Amino acid sequence: MKSILEETKYIIKKYGITANKNLGQNFLIDDENVNKIIESASITKEDLIIEIGPGLGTLTKELVERAGKVIAIELDDRMIKILKDRFYLYSNFELLHQDILKVNLTEIIQKNKENEQIKSVKIVANLPYYITTPILMKILEAKLDINSITVMVQKEVADRITAIPGQKKAGAITYSVYYYAIPTQITFVSKDCFLPSPDVDSEVIQLTIRKKSIVKVKNEELFFKIIKASFMQRRKTLLNGLMNSEIIKTKEEGEEILKKLGISNNIRGESLTIEQFAEIANLINNV
Repeated sequence: MKSILEETKYIIKKYGITANKNLGQNFLIDDENVNKIIESASITKEDLIIEIGPGLGTLTKELVERAGKVIAIELDDRMIKILKDRFYLYSNFELLHQDILKVNLTEIIQKNKENEQIKSVKIVANLPYYITTPILMKILEAKLDINSITVMVQKEVADRITAIPGQKKAGAITYSVYYYAIPTQITFVSKDCFLPSPDVDSEVIQLTIRKKSIVKVKNEELFFKIIKASFMQRRKTLLNGLMNSEIIKTKEEGEEILKKLGISNNIRGESLTIEQFAEIANLINNV
């Protein structure tokens, strides 16, 4: 049985391709990490798996053996022939030659869940690093009928996503993800596990979708706008961020809101819990 490295080299040579840097392509060639991704996703024959950016089909090969159905969404024209050639014998494999940011995932999931054999939906992917955040936020904001998202992302991004709101590593994405899901770090992946080797290390993370939001907000759009504004200029206070983004009209208005919540006027957004952001958003919404 060929190792993933041997298999990857064979496919690259056979089809005469190279990784497309513009699409953030780096091919995972480490057997152990592929196994960890697959195992952590806990795939069964009752699962529909949506794979984003399957590339050469390294993960796909394991997914089609375990899942009830796999829908692979690939943008790169060159990968389409490879994927069709590799998996044409699998009746549970469907390939969509599309841009994930333009795909109607809600429609795809609804259509496939009409099949009584599909009980749950999971997303598994080695995401293109240059559009990791847009992809994750598209999935989360759509409030899809899915159980989990298991993805490999850049280590620095993984640290932000899995940070605890209110702690040093937290960023706007921390709160956004935490609102929709419970993030977990799965495994560190060295840059040496890819061909070609990227400039950064990676990490596999898993987002378990919350059945119920962790906080109650009256206006989600305002809630996320406030979070974003507070991190636009991290060194500035929350009040300055809200003023600069014109979320509040006057400094006095902001001071009054913070006073009601027992929060210092000098606090920075990065020090707030997600519950405090929700309270601020709800008070501003009532003004």
